[in-house]
Amino acid sequence: MHTLIIGGGIGGLTAAAILARTGHDVTVLEASSEWGGCAGKFQRQHALFPVGATLGMGFERGGLHERVLRLLGKQVSVRLLDTVMMLHFPNQSIPYYRDRIQYLEAICAQFPHAASQICSFYKELWETAASIRQLMKPLPALPPQTAGEWAYLLSSLRPWHAKLAPFARATLENRLHKHGLGEEGAFVHLLDGQLIDSMQTTSKYVSYLMAATALDIYHEGAYYVEGGLYRVAETLAEAIRENGGALKKNRRIVSMKKNSGWTAVDERGNEYHAKHIVFNGAIQQLPSLVSGLSGRHRKLAGRRTWVTHTLYLLLDEALIPDSFPLFGQISSDSMSEGSHLFMSLSAKDDRLRAPEGKRTMTVSTHSSPDHWQTKQDYDAYKEKLTEKMLSMIESVYPNFHKMIVHMEAGAPKAWERYTKRPNGYVGGFPQTTEHALFGSLSHRSGLPNLWLCGDSIFPGGGTIGATASGIHCARSIAPGLFEI
Repeated sequence: MHTLIIGGGIGGLTAAAILARTGHDVTVLEASSEWGGCAGKFQRQHALFPVGATLGMGFERGGLHERVLRLLGKQVSVRLLDTVMMLHFPNQSIPYYRDRIQYLEAICAQFPHAASQICSFYKELWETAASIRQLMKPLPALPPQTAGEWAYLLSSLRPWHAKLAPFARATLENRLHKHGLGEEGAFVHLLDGQLIDSMQTTSKYVSYLMAATALDIYHEGAYYVEGGLYRVAETLAEAIRENGGALKKNRRIVSMKKNSGWTAVDERGNEYHAKHIVFNGAIQQLPSLVSGLSGRHRKLAGRRTWVTHTLYLLLDEALIPDSFPLFGQISSDSMSEGSHLFMSLSAKDDRLRAPEGKRTMTVSTHSSPDHWQTKQDYDAYKEKLTEKMLSMIESVYPNFHKMIVHMEAGAPKAWERYTKRPNGYVGGFPQTTEHALFGSLSHRSGLPNLWLCGDSIFPGGGTIGATASGIHCARSIAPGLFEI
């Protein structure tokens, strides 16, 4: 039974690696020259830069990456972080500790007048997150589309999961008001800074159940990945090859047609025939590739999402202060573009990322596609946003500009060119009550034997989300893989 995987991002590679490991005939086609998609890499100035995703989760025992790698008999070199990142806000900096109590104490020290409400809020949030983890550990598919998926979801339920029901349609803002924190602007802004990176939206709109998971996940284990998260992609590709799968780069698919099976055609005119296709890409790509999409898949294929503007910097290690964290967020008193940054710095001894005496750094911010419509607007806004981001870093780390040896800016067209995502869309859909959980897009496309994975599909963005969607595809093609 031949399966064609279109897109060599984390989700597609996960599906391919699991299928190959269990004896299935798989071929992976990737449009670019690198594996990993939004978790890939590129090279400049003798240094290596992660394209997008940098901070690793799911490598703890029982974590999703660990479970997949253990099945494949593979390992990726990671370092557990006791201090996950530094959160920089106007006139304050808060260490994000892995230890929950230590983190709670750090927050309460910044907001002593609201300490009791904050403790009550986190007690509920952590209990909610623990219950969701128990429910989701067997990886039920949402929304359930078949009798088997419904049965598997119901088998995952336990009596204590009933306490999640009242929160099903709640937003995080609802729960903040319940705990008397709705008007605590600085505290809410601290949460919003974390949510915009992981949930693509803020407390006002985010699903409370998804927010609880996102605000708790770093405490389960956050990791620095040697070289970058592309190492996960390359390790998966290695496992596919070892188990007899085929991998082909620089193969951009331009059409997919249903016949007795499926036929995909690349831009060179080569045809690929398979019984199953797993499409690992943004849902917005599908209408140009295949006809017959219906329902929510068709509706959301026309929905715009965020784009991103990213700075890729090579720094002089001698000028980097010892206090500079590996990961950090910088936020002003608003969530406007360029006023919230996520930073990732390579470790001193990570020679996969930079040569001796140098370190690489990525800095990203969310942006609306509205700002990048015409070439004139595009060029002007790219320069404006770059300067604003550098100024934000300087406000926390004076003389930062002196550390810069080389800099490149990755605006939306660069993401579109290298990842083939329309308009450079990244991150999937905001995890609002409309799009999260039972409102998510299923990995079942609605077309026979066309399966979907990636950040558009449940459970959403990030490498863990992409991995989960890849597992759902593999399970549907090869029933019996529920032990993963």
